[in-house]
Amino acid sequence: MPAVEIRELAVPDTYVLDLVPHGDDRGRFTEWYRADVLAAATGWALPLAQANHSVSARGVLRGVHFALVPPGQAKYVYCPAGRVLDVVVDVRVGSPTFGVSDSVLLDAAEPRAVFLAEGLGHAFLALEDGSSVTYLVSTGYSPGREFGVSPLDPELDLPWPADVEVRLSDKDRAAPTLAEARAQGTLPTMEQCTARYAELRAGGQAGV
Repeated sequence: MPAVEIRELAVPDTYVLDLVPHGDDRGRFTEWYRADVLAAATGWALPLAQANHSVSARGVLRGVHFALVPPGQAKYVYCPAGRVLDVVVDVRVGSPTFGVSDSVLLDAAEPRAVFLAEGLGHAFLALEDGSSVTYLVSTGYSPGREFGVSPLDPELDLPWPADVEVRLSDKDRAAPTLAEARAQGTLPTMEQCTARYAELRAGGQAGV
């Protein structure tokens, strides 16, 4: 049986997993999440606290979102229907790759998933009507600890396709640029994130 292929993205502590679909004339089956496979790549298991599912029309752009560390919020992202462009951004102040981004096409026809550790920014753009995104997160929703930066920040220069007219929520449209968020002190630091990753690798309890 073919193995899931995992590779690290340009943003450290983010990974794309090329999944292995199994199908015949009845349909298709995919193991879209395996805790042991992910832990082998990251060094710690994803503490699962909540599972989210969104459905978006073409052009809907959600993000860039992140949560304060500790505890932060790791995400494991999968697209079971449609197509989305998934983007991760390093918003960790003090990181050697601060401001760097990378993108992955998540297409239901060629299943893959993206994992991003705590303290990183996440956004996605729906490329088809009815595009679904299902994602597992390490901590539950906590509005007082969740922030965002503008997905249209010209300094980030995220790779949104020119032929797609984007649609943003009012909250995401009003989000600060990365530089503004840094000045406001709302970004996590690399020091905080490194300590959190060490805690998780040591078997510390997530979300506390």
